[in-house]
Amino acid sequence: MNFKASIIIPVYNEINSLETLCFKLKEAFQNIKVKYIFIDDGSSDGSYGWLTKNLQNYFNTKELYFISLKKNYGKGYAIREGIKKLEGKYTIFIDSDMEYEPKDIFEMYEVVVKNKNINVLYGSRNLGTKIQLRKYFLNGITVKFNTFVFNFLFNQSLTDLHTGSKIVESSLLKDLDLNTDGFGIEIVMSSEISKKEINIYEYGISYLERTVEQGKKITFIDGIKSYYFLFRERFIKNDLYTIISLLYSLLFMTYAGSHFGMGLGKILVVIFFMIIGLIIALSRKIIPLSIVFGLIYTGSLFSKGNGKIYSVVIFFLLGLYLSNKTKNFFLEKRKNFIHKLLI
Repeated sequence: MNFKASIIIPVYNEINSLETLCFKLKEAFQNIKVKYIFIDDGSSDGSYGWLTKNLQNYFNTKELYFISLKKNYGKGYAIREGIKKLEGKYTIFIDSDMEYEPKDIFEMYEVVVKNKNINVLYGSRNLGTKIQLRKYFLNGITVKFNTFVFNFLFNQSLTDLHTGSKIVESSLLKDLDLNTDGFGIEIVMSSEISKKEINIYEYGISYLERTVEQGKKITFIDGIKSYYFLFRERFIKNDLYTIISLLYSLLFMTYAGSHFGMGLGKILVVIFFMIIGLIIALSRKIIPLSIVFGLIYTGSLFSKGNGKIYSVVIFFLLGLYLSNKTKNFFLEKRKNFIHKLLI
């Protein structure tokens, strides 16, 4: 069949929602040729049995592909297995727990098809006027804070980083390094897309949050892991040139920070300088960074004692300005190895 898109549906212990999900999915996409890829991720509640017995009642064999994993590997692993079987220009993601409405994801598909410039569209639970039901206040706060940190690190303006409703162009999706097995897949996918400087669009969707008793699986530990994935994706998983710049900046800024404060204050200043060093190195290589560091050193010569920090900050800001000017000047030059390393 000439599929227009594939829909990836990971399933883990969702026996109570599968019938409604299948009915609504088929109803929403009844006039579109899509490939339904269900992945049972080692369910132990009867979901596997239901899927093997009933999927054919909703989808014909030509449009259905069912993957059964022997044990629970995690959402990320299940999604990667599904990606191997993609067909069609677009890949649609929807969770199997019915917190998201299939009609919304169909509306998103129509938006993508009509707007050829959209490669990635996320369904946001924080946009629009569609029906919302929130069960856990802290979950909402965590999602918003994680989204803020992500936007800061990756120069994005998302409103819902952890959404389970997404549409990504299949050719782009296959080119992403999605090397995680669990719920961190949402962060990893968004990070990989952002590092390719591809715009992520958003569309307001409805959301009916479940309770833990109803089967909600996100835990406090998953929230903690989010910060590991954010740090890894932004500061560790980079090309060689960026890694060298990060190490160079981290070492200098750690050294510079050690010259300010005393006791606990000194430790906090060093940590602050380290963070600033990592952040400025994301968009600068050796020469622009050296300009910044040279001016920081120059600023340290103008004052003594506690007043030194003020001149350092002023010269640091001047360094950022001049380093950007230097970087922009060389942008049109040929990008060979030396250029990528130094500029």
